[in-house]
Amino acid sequence: MKKKIRAPMVPRTAQETTRHGIMALLGEGPVSAKDISVALHLAEKEVCSHLEHIRRSLHASGGVLEIVPAECRSCGFVFAKRERLTPPGRCPVCRSEAINDPLFSLRGAQGNPPD
Repeated sequence: MKKKIRAPMVPRTAQETTRHGIMALLGEGPVSAKDISVALHLAEKEVCSHLEHIRRSLHASGGVLEIVPAECRSCGFVFAKRERLTPPGRCPVCRSEAINDPLFSLRGAQGNPPD
C-alpha cells in the first residue's frame, strides 16, 4: 500500500475534540485505524471505540462510515462480513497473521461531526 504524503499535523485547538480530528482525517480519504492513531497520538484501541461511536452517529444523520474490509496478504481472503472495526488477528483460511488493516472513510456526512 502506498503511503500518502500529508501536511504536518497542526495541534488541535481547545474546542476541537478527538472525534472532530478523526472525522477530519476520514474526510480526506481512506485511512486505517493505525494511521489515525499516529496522526492524533492516540492508542489504536481508543481509535476503534471512537470509530464505533462515529459510525452510530453518522447513521442517525444519514451519513455512512465506509469500510474497505481487511484482507489476508497470504491467500487473499477478504473479511467482508466482519462487523467489528478492529483488525482481525489471523486469517480463518490459511491461519496467516499477515493481514492488511481495514480502511475507513466518510460518505454523505451531513451537519457537524458528533461530540
